Parts: sequence; structure tokens; C-alpha cells
Amino acid sequence: MEERIQKLISACGLASRRAAEGWIIAGRVTVNGEKAHLGDRADLDRDTVLVDGRPLTPGGGRTYLMLNKPRGYVTTLSDEKGRKTVTDLVAGCGVRVWPVGRLDMDSEGLLILTDDGALTHQLLHPSHQVDKEYLVWVTGKVNKALPILSAPMVLDGEQLSPAQVRRGRDSGGVHQLSITIHQGKNRQVRRMCAQAGLEVLRLKRVREGSLELDRALKPGQWRPLAQEELLRLTQPLHSV
Repeated sequence: MEERIQKLISACGLASRRAAEGWIIAGRVTVNGEKAHLGDRADLDRDTVLVDGRPLTPGGGRTYLMLNKPRGYVTTLSDEKGRKTVTDLVAGCGVRVWPVGRLDMDSEGLLILTDDGALTHQLLHPSHQVDKEYLVWVTGKVNKALPILSAPMVLDGEQLSPAQVRRGRDSGGVHQLSITIHQGKNRQVRRMCAQAGLEVLRLKRVREGSLELDRALKPGQWRPLAQEELLRLTQPLHSV
């Protein structure tokens, strides 16, 4: 995906856009061996962008992984009870990474793992209000529950922002819901459903911010984030 050079530099965490513009004017940036100019665009999947002779890399050499977390794994680096952890699944990536946020042992779906503390803060801090979308399979009186789920709710004495709730398919008394939240309290979606009188049979995270779960990933499989995915995730953190 083509972007302006200063935006690419900013998204890769090297500098603000304003500072990157100064680097371009000073002749410190080249694209495919040619001096870059303000307004030039490039695609890091296709073009070679150098800053002071060094290749521009999303994340500055950090590691960013997408995991399709299966049920039965805890979202921790280690577990005192000896349970399987998500880091066991990505041990082959070659570096120490940690999970960004939580999915409880019985939940599945999209989980980001990284060694980038700044991105972790961006995605988890409540002030950034990063959307998280879940598919939830439930039983119970859905028509009665939907207005409750869509209204402000209270957990642990704290009022939650209203969730975005859409109803999906019904099959054999099981109802599928899409629930989008941007807070991240422990087991929040399960507890919201319980308050609304629903029993959760299955819960799967399918989106976090702009990043959607890759449907080609089977449970337990992972892959590095594509450059375009990483640029979309990191842009709000480094833009000015």
C-alpha cells in the first residue's frame, strides 16, 4: 500500500511526521536509490526506502504476530498451575514476545503477541478506545437481552460504555451475536451476557482495532503481521 514517505517513517516509529519531513528535505531519505522529496510515495512491500542508508522497517525490527488462539490455553507467559500457555504456541518465532491483552482459557480467536511495549500500551490503554469485536454463541432470551447489552452496564462498580451489538444467525436454540467493546475488564463479554440472562457457549475475538482475524489461520496457528496491517495498527501511536 502506497503512503507518503513521512507517514511511513512515522508509522515505523522512527520520528514524527514533522521530523520526517525535515529528514527528507535534508536529503537523508532515498527511495530505490533516488533522493526522496516531499510528496513522494512508496510501498514498503515493493520499494526500498533508506533512512541514513538503513532500510526502513515497520516496527523498527520488533516482532508482531497474529495468533488464532484455541480454547484450552491461558494468556500468560507462564502458569503456576502448569496449564498450556499461548507463548507455547509461538515458541518457534525465535524471540520473546508477550500477549497484548487477555483471552480467557475458554475463549478463542485473534490475539496479538509482540515485543513492542509502546504498541502494547496503545492497544490496551482505555484512553485509546480500541474496538474489540467478538462473535458470541449464546442460549437464553435474546430479544430481552439485546436492549440490556446495548445499554450502559455496570461491572465491579464501574459503568461501561455501551457495546455495539448485532444479532446473527439462530440455529437450534443457539443464537450468534456480534459484540464490540473498547474496554477490557476481566471476562467482560461473558459477564455482560450473564447480566443479560444469557449463557455463553462459545466466544471468539475476530477483530481488534483495524486488524481482523485471518480466516486462513487454523486454531493454534500464527503468522507475522503484514506490513500494511502493522502500519494501520501503529499509525495512531506515531502520528502528530
